[in-house]
Amino acid sequence: MYYPYGLFDPTYILIIIGAVITMIASSKMNSTFRRYSRVRCHCGLTGSQAAERILQHAGIYDVSVERVRGELTDHYDPRSKTLRLSDSTYGSDSIAAIGVAAHECGHAVQHQKGYVPLTIRGALVPIVNIGSNLSWVFIIAGIFLSMNQTLLHIGIALFSLAVIFQLVTLPVEFNASARALRILGSTGIMYGEEVDQTKKVLKAAALTYVAGAAAALLSLLRLIILFGGNDRDR
Repeated sequence: MYYPYGLFDPTYILIIIGAVITMIASSKMNSTFRRYSRVRCHCGLTGSQAAERILQHAGIYDVSVERVRGELTDHYDPRSKTLRLSDSTYGSDSIAAIGVAAHECGHAVQHQKGYVPLTIRGALVPIVNIGSNLSWVFIIAGIFLSMNQTLLHIGIALFSLAVIFQLVTLPVEFNASARALRILGSTGIMYGEEVDQTKKVLKAAALTYVAGAAAALLSLLRLIILFGGNDRDR
């Protein structure tokens, strides 16, 4: 059923559910990070120093560690082999900061070892960037051209690429966190209780990716409900 003006579209509930899930996950992540950003790690290392030690422990010497502006903007760039840590991570010696730094090191280790899901995600990036932008072009064009099913289906198929990307991201993030926790414990950077605290931080971070994937799936479901059929009943 297609609602041309969107005023009485019951499928909006799917978007609302996705937004609520995302907000809850984001709030949980922010509160958990703030809580453990006030707890200092016994090792006294900052996030950047811990990252350097972890990379050396893993036998990785060609990855640079840089500072990037913002909070929780930490990421690993496999193209330039650069680990970028945010202002809240780079110079902090907190449990949260070192945990986040270790997580990003986990991605560097994945890259070194050729972790397949990471390779797949990297290959999807240019396709998803193009597809996610074009999807709405096809969907809008399909709506204006008398609900042209061919254009609508192409748009939905392109949008589904973004959903696939979100799903592939999940094992990549979970695995990076698992690697981080093992390394932190085995190198002595953290003790048992500190590892448990870091696990809470990384678990909260992982929930944001789960929420993102859920929201994307709900958006895709809405598009299928609205435009995936063969009828033009309005």
